[in-house]
Amino acid sequence: MENDCAMSCAGDRLPTVMVTNDDGIDAPGLGAIVRALVFSNQFHVLSAVSHSVTWKHPVSAKPVEINGAIAYAVSGTPADCTSLGISKALFPSIPDLVISGINLGSNCGYHIVYSGTVAGAREAFLNDVPSISISYDWVRQTSNNNDFALAAEACLPIISAILAEIKKKTYPQNCFLNIDVPTNVVNHKGYRLTRQGKSTLKTGWRQVKSDAEGRKMLSTMTMETNSSESEALSEHLLFKREFTELPVEDGGTDYCFLQEGYITVTPLGALSSTDIDSQTYFKQWLPGVDGITIRVALASGEAYPHNPYQSMVIVSIYGLQSLFC
Repeated sequence: MENDCAMSCAGDRLPTVMVTNDDGIDAPGLGAIVRALVFSNQFHVLSAVSHSVTWKHPVSAKPVEINGAIAYAVSGTPADCTSLGISKALFPSIPDLVISGINLGSNCGYHIVYSGTVAGAREAFLNDVPSISISYDWVRQTSNNNDFALAAEACLPIISAILAEIKKKTYPQNCFLNIDVPTNVVNHKGYRLTRQGKSTLKTGWRQVKSDAEGRKMLSTMTMETNSSESEALSEHLLFKREFTELPVEDGGTDYCFLQEGYITVTPLGALSSTDIDSQTYFKQWLPGVDGITIRVALASGEAYPHNPYQSMVIVSIYGLQSLFC
């Protein structure tokens, strides 16, 4: 890989690994993977960890104490942390490998699409830096914080093998790896190469009457702006997210092998594609769009037409704040 990574410039010196995550600076998964890397005495460890969301403000980086690592808490998303960490603006050199994790909860199937943990690894991949994301399949009342240490230890051989390939310049540049560790990590069945499946938690929403019932959804829903439109949120509704069980998948996917007790290793890329049937359908459908004419401009003084189907608008309060800050 043709970047000025620390290891490639320094012969046999210890490779540099940068760790980021989606759960914050105090997350047990972060501490576990950093400790495992440090106490293996095989890696120089950096950490840039997410603890907020980025709007249009500058991103701040605050030095924090993580034994054995040079660490910063960054006011951004995991992708922001990765981007800053590999830019040489925060650290003097580009790391040899970026590790995003260890996430509390698995990231299989469709979860990969919107996972902040996977996004941290993807950001490095998009900037030509080798990366992996690691998640532990945490189960409430079954798992405990020590499982993160076991998960980190179980992933060290993968990390070491990747860095050996990077040093030889034989590591593939067209993908990054998503790793999921099973709940019963102490009795895992070994590593299993898998493909991304279609598993997902079905999400439902239920309106609740109080913060105590549904947990407080936002600490504030006010925006400092002179716009009269910003006064519309004098009242707000609270909703609680509810999940249903994952649908059963056919064998051979990341979720299936994870449930069987394997540490799953899933190569991922940046491009999304659809099946051939969808391509064929839209190839026939798209030319017909040119023949559709819809009048949207109103003449001066013309009233809006009656619409029996009322338009529905839902806007992220975070997005609105970013516009007015």
